[in-house]
Amino acid sequence: MNDSHKELSKKNTLIPILIIAGLFFVFGFITWINGALIPFMKTINELTDSQSYLVASASYISFVFMALPASFIINKIGYKKGMSLGLIIMAIGAIIFIPAARARTYWIFLIGIFVQGAGMTLLQTASNPYITILGPLKSAAKRIAIMGIANKVAGALGSVIFGALLLSGIDEIKDRLNQVDTLEKDKLLNTMSDSVITPYIIMAIVLFILGILIRKAPLPNVKAEPIKETKEGDSVKKNIFQFPHLWFGVLALFVYVGVEVIAGDTIISYGISLDIPINQAKFFTLFTLMAMVGTYILGVFLIPKYIRQETALKVSAILGLVLSICIITTSGFSSVLFVSALGIANALVWPAIWPLALNGLGKFTKIASALLIMAISGGAIIPPLYGAIVDRKKEQLIADGIGDIIASSEAATSGYWILLPCYFIILFYAFWGYKVGLRNK
Repeated sequence: MNDSHKELSKKNTLIPILIIAGLFFVFGFITWINGALIPFMKTINELTDSQSYLVASASYISFVFMALPASFIINKIGYKKGMSLGLIIMAIGAIIFIPAARARTYWIFLIGIFVQGAGMTLLQTASNPYITILGPLKSAAKRIAIMGIANKVAGALGSVIFGALLLSGIDEIKDRLNQVDTLEKDKLLNTMSDSVITPYIIMAIVLFILGILIRKAPLPNVKAEPIKETKEGDSVKKNIFQFPHLWFGVLALFVYVGVEVIAGDTIISYGISLDIPINQAKFFTLFTLMAMVGTYILGVFLIPKYIRQETALKVSAILGLVLSICIITTSGFSSVLFVSALGIANALVWPAIWPLALNGLGKFTKIASALLIMAISGGAIIPPLYGAIVDRKKEQLIADGIGDIIASSEAATSGYWILLPCYFIILFYAFWGYKVGLRNK
């Protein structure tokens, strides 16, 4: 154990843990408001389903571009300054929403979301390893679980608040849009677009203040323990490509983030497509996130005392497959409940994949972690594929003479077929993928 760990073991780490939990709360809040932003953007910019899910893409694709630069920045300026910079970049992204709303221009909104995602990447790249080494490594899993709970509770709160701010009265506005002329329509959409300005001004101010305060926060300087030379048998591993279990882990994490985003970000739009009133549908993301929080809490008590992380991953993948089939084969509110129940299947996948993927990486752990962070880009690619499936199916149904309302609901349901191959990949990793290339000890 290095000196920083010895020092931390003698000090109360409660305050630093609470501060980092606050940061997880912040990026959880901002990440999960996408569920409300997607139907909002679809209305004000008159988008197709696949176009509207670019909201998720703009946020998650930033992890591809920023993961490795963020790691470099953290190495140069340290964890605390990295967290501060991440918050300030997120604030700049919030400010971009103001000209985007004034112009009611979708690509400017997407730039703002991308910039926020870049700041979030830096924040996550700093805070995830920091909380891991902030204290004894044997209790790291508990600290990470606490961070996950803070993240998802914030997401639930954000989805409710922004659902109320952005989606209240949207049904009436959509009805009016079908009845007015072009001039009146533009006026209504401009008024609706302006409703994001005040929330994002407040968000920017709060993020700037937090970015300044974190520089003065009582966060101890910590360093990870030295990495020993990585060996497999008598041969020394020379590059990252010699760890197939890591690359399978990256793939599993890629599809996992995609299904997690689908479960949280499509459920409101899905409810609307099923003709469920928006004043009810705006709470559906809350269902998904609360299912995740409950399962996180369960995982804290069960892993590893009662079940192994590999077992938790297997159960999660099987449950995901079962729930996906239930979504596709049911209708109405029951189908929505099965979408929200994906939160149960998804909750323990992230904490299970990371240690399995990093097993035996030794000196390659840092670059492997960056690759796993980049896998978060699954949230940028898989949801738009869902949207594209929905759009294509809807066009086919309408061409066959099916009414618009029925076509919308059937098309939205059919989009969830994309979940099945994703959960099969996670299932493969849970049973076999995490062992590929590793010798049995």
